[in-house]
Amino acid sequence: MQHSAFDNPDRRGTTVLAITSGKGGVGKTNIAANLSICLADEHRRVLLMDADLGLGNLDVILNIQSRYNLSHVVSGRRHLEEIVHLGPSGVEVICGGSGIELLANLNTFQRQRLIDELDTLHDRSDFLVIDTGAGIQSSVVGFCLASNETLVVTTPEPTAMTDAYAMIKVLAANDYAGRISLLVNMARSVGEGRTVYRQISDVASRFLDTPVYEAGVLYRDEAVVNAVRQRTPVLKAYPKSPFSTAMNEIGRRLTQASYQNARSDGFFRKVVNWFF
Repeated sequence: MQHSAFDNPDRRGTTVLAITSGKGGVGKTNIAANLSICLADEHRRVLLMDADLGLGNLDVILNIQSRYNLSHVVSGRRHLEEIVHLGPSGVEVICGGSGIELLANLNTFQRQRLIDELDTLHDRSDFLVIDTGAGIQSSVVGFCLASNETLVVTTPEPTAMTDAYAMIKVLAANDYAGRISLLVNMARSVGEGRTVYRQISDVASRFLDTPVYEAGVLYRDEAVVNAVRQRTPVLKAYPKSPFSTAMNEIGRRLTQASYQNARSDGFFRKVVNWFF
């Protein structure tokens, strides 16, 4: 059965959106950055967090000179307010680092301090977008399980599709309470993208009894490659490209969506608890 990921009006509260993938190289971070810009252009307050452990590169895509990142908050050397950078269209960005890997070594006082710092983000945004790492390790899954919505990114490549299904399977096995959506990137056509969506959603419905919603299709577009080389988001460098046009449509629908549990209260507390 086909589901639309963005079919409910009147969104309320803060929506926590985790963007993830079963494998690297599918364009996840590029999508996180440009989708955040779309949401901001729709007059929403957006906070974008790079949660890729040690391999974060949002600062490169957004051309942000990041002196401090989340690792400095984890170590207690900086407060969260000091590491938030202003990105394109007013998107607030928290750059990544290896800091989250240190969570397992924190004492009780350090852990509480970190949670208190992160809890200050609750009322800061309409959308909290989390760019997770790739794969199905606990550090990635933890962010997804704590979010209201998980956007799984895949491409038409068989290995990417297999790994996307693996992520969906892990979320289902952990009784994920949020909504799982699938976004097909680097498709040659809308038809190809929708075929990929149907294949994965049908298998998830049949074997996992889990609905997977259709987020949309993004095209294989040379503008994306050129924009990355320029260290400029595609939406800003090539606003009329096929990729940008499709991304804007996804962003518009997402701003109109409603999620029953769209609140970030306790989000970071849940994430931190995954490391203990």
